Amino acid sequence: MTGGVGGGHRADINITPMIDVLLVLLILFLVIQPALTKGIDVQVPTLEEQSPDGEAPDQIVLHVGEGPTFAINQLPVEEGELVEQIRSIFEERPRKVIFISGAGTVAYGDMVWAMDAIRAAGIEVIGLVPRQEIGQ
Repeated sequence: MTGGVGGGHRADINITPMIDVLLVLLILFLVIQPALTKGIDVQVPTLEEQSPDGEAPDQIVLHVGEGPTFAINQLPVEEGELVEQIRSIFEERPRKVIFISGAGTVAYGDMVWAMDAIRAAGIEVIGLVPRQEIGQ
């Protein structure tokens, strides 16, 4: 006494376990994603904030050139001496702020290496000098 027509087995897909797996994966991605974000916090001044006569006399500017070459306020510094030079400059200064500028063709890694050297010297505040527009 079987009821219904066809009397065979029904092959339905049970989607409950699949939804459970997808929800677990979604939660894992949401938890892991913030840990994957890496970066450097910077504050870039606008061009209007710069003084018309250039930099102030008490500002320290590290220029990174091709090669990489380094200069602190236009005085060349060897790569191996950079940390010690910066540390000696800021030893007596109460305001520990340095600005870093780079030539247009400097590799990103060289700029980050210079920022790491500045941090190794004990300077926490690093300002970035914006590039001048062509024709200025």
